[in-house]
Amino acid sequence: MNLKQKIISLFVLALAISILVFNMIDLSNKELLWGHRPLFVFLCGWSFILVCFSNSFFSSQKKRSYLLLSFFSAILFFLGFPSMPFFPLIFIAFVPLLIIEKKICKDEAKPFWKVWRFTYNTFVLWNILSTFWVANTAFAPGIFAVLMNSLLMTIPFMLYHWTKKILPLNLHLVIFCAYWISFEKLHQGWELSWTWLTLGNTFAQSSSIIQWYEYTGVFGGSLWILAINYLIFKKYANENKFQVLNYKYILLGLIIPIVLSLGIYYSYEEKGFEKEVVIVQPNYEPHYKKFTVPRKTQEQKFLKLSKEGLKKDTDYLLFPETSFNRVRINDFNSIPLIKNLKKFADNYSNLKIVSGIAAHKVYDEDEEKPKDTIREFKSKGKSTFYESYNGAIQINKRGEVDFYKKSILVPGPEIFPYKNLFFFMKPLVDQLGGTLAGNGTQDKRSVFWDEAKEFAVAPVICYESIYGEYCTEYIREGASAIFVMTNDGWWDKTSGHKQHVLFSKLRAIECRRDIARSANTGISCFINQRGQILQPTSYETDAYVLGKIRMNNELTFYVKWGDLIARVSYLLSILLILNSIVKNVLKNKNQSFSNLED
Repeated sequence: MNLKQKIISLFVLALAISILVFNMIDLSNKELLWGHRPLFVFLCGWSFILVCFSNSFFSSQKKRSYLLLSFFSAILFFLGFPSMPFFPLIFIAFVPLLIIEKKICKDEAKPFWKVWRFTYNTFVLWNILSTFWVANTAFAPGIFAVLMNSLLMTIPFMLYHWTKKILPLNLHLVIFCAYWISFEKLHQGWELSWTWLTLGNTFAQSSSIIQWYEYTGVFGGSLWILAINYLIFKKYANENKFQVLNYKYILLGLIIPIVLSLGIYYSYEEKGFEKEVVIVQPNYEPHYKKFTVPRKTQEQKFLKLSKEGLKKDTDYLLFPETSFNRVRINDFNSIPLIKNLKKFADNYSNLKIVSGIAAHKVYDEDEEKPKDTIREFKSKGKSTFYESYNGAIQINKRGEVDFYKKSILVPGPEIFPYKNLFFFMKPLVDQLGGTLAGNGTQDKRSVFWDEAKEFAVAPVICYESIYGEYCTEYIREGASAIFVMTNDGWWDKTSGHKQHVLFSKLRAIECRRDIARSANTGISCFINQRGQILQPTSYETDAYVLGKIRMNNELTFYVKWGDLIARVSYLLSILLILNSIVKNVLKNKNQSFSNLED
C-alpha cells in the first residue's frame, strides 16, 4: 500500500466513522437505540488501525497471506458461534491461526511479535463480530471490552507458541489444550471477567450433541474443539512423528461424542415433580423508559399481565431483573410495594412471587458499614450512607420475604474492577457522577425455599447465568429448579439477547434442572432438563407464559465435582511452564559453556 492509497483509505474510513458516530448521537438525542451501528463503527475503526500499521500487515506477499488467513480464522469463529447456525466451523477455526504460527516460525528469526499481531487481529475481529452489541449498553466500555478481551485471548496462544519450541512434539496437543482451558477458567474468576466467548458455549444452539455436559460442563466442549482443531492442523502439517494423524481418528473424535450425546438425549427422562409457573415479560425499554416510568404504573402493568396468566393454584409468579427500582430494604414489611404484592398473592392458594429488584439499604451513623461498597449521599450538609444491590426477592404464602444479592457483577456498570489498585481514579469518577463503590454481594449462594422446606428455586440474576460451576453452588444448596431473571433489552435487536438465552440451555443440561426465564423483553421461556427451549416469547412484546417445570433433586456428576477438566488443565499448565523454564535455562547455560570453550 503506497502513501496515496493509505491517505485515501484513512480518509474514507474516518469519514465513515464520523457519519456513524454522529448518527448514533442523533439517535440518542431522540431517545432511539443504535441497533447494529456499533458493529460498523468497530469494523471501520479496526480497519483504520490496520491501515495505520499497513507496513506490518500489507508490505509483502507473505504478510498479506497471513492477514487473509487471520481474517479467515475470525470469520470461522464468528460463523461457528451462536447465534450463527454453522457450529461445525468451530472445529477448524484455529487451523488458519496455527498455520500462520507455523509458517512465521519457519520463515522468521524472531517470530514472536509477528505471530502476536496476526493472532490479535483474529481475536479482535471475532470479538467485534460476535459481541459488538455490548457497546449498546455503554459505548466506551464496549470498546475496552473488545480490545482487552482480545488481548487476553492472545496469551494462551502465545504461551503455546513459546512452549512448543522447547518441549517435544508429542506434548504439543496437551500444551495447546491445557493453556487455553486454563485461560478460560482463570477468566471466570477475576473482576474483569468476560467469559461470553468460552469455546464450550459454541454448542448452546445444538444442545442435543452435548448432553455429556452433565459430566464435564462447558470445558468439555472447549477440550473437544481444541483437540479436533489441533488434529486437523497436524494432518495438514503432515508431521508424521505425531502418531494420531489418520483421518479416522479425527472422524472418531467428532462422531463418538455426538453419538453418545444423542443416546443420552433420546433416552433421558425428565425427573422430578411438577410445579406451575407464570413468567411475566413487561417489555420496558431499559435505556429511556424502564427507569423513568413511575413505579406505580409499572406495578399495575405487572399485575395486569399476571392476572391474565395465573390460575387459582399456580405455584410461582416470576418477574424479571430489576422489575422494581429504588426499593429500600431496611424493613421489608413497611415497603408499600411488598404490601401490594402480598395482598395480590393472597388471591391464590399456593402462589409465591419471585422478582428481581434494584434495592438499597440505608445505614445509621453508628451502624457498622461495609468498607468497600458503602456509598454516600449528601443533602443540605447531611450525609446518608447506603449500599446498593441488584437483588431478588421471594414472597411466600406466609408473607415472609427472602432476599438474594447478585454476586457476579458486570464490570463497569455494577463494579469498578480493582478499585483499590485504581484508587487515584476516584476524583475523575466523582466528577463524572459515578462511584467506585459498586454493588453489595453475598459470599455464598442462597436459594428460595417453599414454606414446608421441601423444594427450592435458584434465583439466578442475568450475568450469573453464564457461569457453569457458579450455578452448581445453588444446586448444592438445595435448588430443585433454576429461575433466571434478566434484562436483555440493553442490547436492542442484536444477537446479544439470543446468545444469552441459549447459554441458559447449558446450565439446564449441566445441572439437569428445569429453568424458568423471565426477561424484561425477549426472550422469556421455559427450558427443560435436556436443554430444549419451550414457549419462547418474542422480542419487544408484552407477554406472560404459563407452563410447568419439574423439581429435580438429583445431583449430576458436574454438580458434585465442578470443572475438573479446568483444574487438570491448571496442573498441566503449571508443570509445562516450569518444565519449559528449566529446559530454557539449561539450554542457555549449555550455550554459554559452548561459547566459552570456543
